[in-house]
Amino acid sequence: MSDSSAGGEWEPADDAPDGWPVALRGVTESVIATKGPNDLWNFAALGLHAGDPVTAQTYGNTRTRRNFERREGGVVQFVADPRAFVDAALTIREAPEPVLPSADAWVEVEAACVGSRTEGETTIREWELTPDESAVVREGPTTINRGFGAVIEATVAASRLGVAGFDDAELRDRLDFLATVVDHCGGAREREAMAAVAAASDWERPEN
Repeated sequence: MSDSSAGGEWEPADDAPDGWPVALRGVTESVIATKGPNDLWNFAALGLHAGDPVTAQTYGNTRTRRNFERREGGVVQFVADPRAFVDAALTIREAPEPVLPSADAWVEVEAACVGSRTEGETTIREWELTPDESAVVREGPTTINRGFGAVIEATVAASRLGVAGFDDAELRDRLDFLATVVDHCGGAREREAMAAVAAASDWERPEN
């Protein structure tokens, strides 16, 4: 099959921003490692808002927010392992080194708070991220399955359970739906990751 069947040679729509090891578009999900007062690196999920500059948001009094304020930066990394993403998003994961074994690329960033707002009882801070040293660990084609996307969405829903301003019943319905997507479209690693979402949150995965 010709790769020009859509009316021309395909070209990537997005370039990597200056200093970043990968292209970013929309909100690109990543894992951020920030160094805590115990000198261990804490891992958390972080959505990167594409633009010039690249920005991110923290919600409430998180370890990432406190470590950004304390250290003024961290290490952003891009992972394709859904279980590693769940562990970062929903559990307290600390390690002596900042880069996960499953990271495909990473970049050290400086973080500067450029604004804040309050929604309900939650303070949302916006951070401008300036890249420094970076590396691409693994190169190769990226495959996509709907199960992986469902896991990412599930971490967002699970993290909002019990948070003022969000409807728990709607979130649980969404988690139930996402679990069915994982069961039908994900592989073993995605199903393991979805089980980890249930274990790390106040949500019980429905029986198949």
